[in-house]
Amino acid sequence: MHALIAQIKPVDSASGDRARAYLDTLTKPPGSLGMLEQLAIQLSEISGELASSITPPGVVVFAADHGVAAEGVSAFPQAVTAQMVANFAHGGAAINVFARQINAHLEVVDVGVVSDVEAPGVIVDKTRRASGNIATENAMYPEEAQAAIEAGIRAVERARKAGCRSVIIGEMGIANTTASSAMLAAFTGTAVEEVVGAGTGLNSQQQTHKVSVIERALAARDYEADKPLSVLAALGGLEIAAMAGAYLAAAAYRLPAVVDGFIATVAALTACRICPAVRGYLVFGHRSEEPGHGVALEALEAKPLLALGMRLGEGSGAALAFPLLQAANAMMAEMATFASAGIADKAP
Repeated sequence: MHALIAQIKPVDSASGDRARAYLDTLTKPPGSLGMLEQLAIQLSEISGELASSITPPGVVVFAADHGVAAEGVSAFPQAVTAQMVANFAHGGAAINVFARQINAHLEVVDVGVVSDVEAPGVIVDKTRRASGNIATENAMYPEEAQAAIEAGIRAVERARKAGCRSVIIGEMGIANTTASSAMLAAFTGTAVEEVVGAGTGLNSQQQTHKVSVIERALAARDYEADKPLSVLAALGGLEIAAMAGAYLAAAAYRLPAVVDGFIATVAALTACRICPAVRGYLVFGHRSEEPGHGVALEALEAKPLLALGMRLGEGSGAALAFPLLQAANAMMAEMATFASAGIADKAP
């Protein structure tokens, strides 16, 4: 992991400046395409080119179970994690549908499902069988957190070898909004009730219980808020660690990484706390309905591309946002300039 982090360099701001200047030569009023122009500039900063190839995207879905599910913090039983992994493998989940729509290469990685998932094509890179119950013990040992990060790095390396030019990172893990909320509260000092939402469909009474479980975990666990691996090991999840590793690898290989919703953004925040230069490689796909997502986005000074009222996970919102990256690149590659179109760019 440390060798890969040493490879991560800040994005190329000079290429961004060139892209910004070029955008103002295109046949449109300056800035009239709004966030799409900012996206084109960011993609240029990542690649060093005006219009780089970002297709095919690689979608990686990391799956793991959480011991804290035993506290009754989810509307679904823990067995659903393995069942959904099988659904991913057979192509029936939302992320499968959306990945097919954008011609993505999709991989499902078991980094910590409590049972053995016997499904075709699932990559087993299991660090351990579920994280610990954070209400009573640490989620994992520090070396396990690092091992899960390295599993995420390996997944992006496989995607890169398969020819992927960008990545979309998703997750599956019953009770992972609990772990993510705990991590976010630890990182930012935000009150727990401000980062906890309905998750998979909790009612108000169940949400109150979830808040109390997280508050117990924060009080009982020994972690250092300014050390991301400490927070991850004490409060996190194996798939959250793997996602953080995937973002680190994307930055090291200069690949745009489209960030999904709440859990993905907490993982992205973790990666940025490990290596701040990662931030420039992250494109935030959508705004989740989870209240904690706004806190996480603010911590990263991020503005997502879409807000569709979604809270599914899996990488679904990021996959839906991906055509906007394609549009930004197409604008840079195909749109006429005032000079080439013979159009006056200023009033006489």
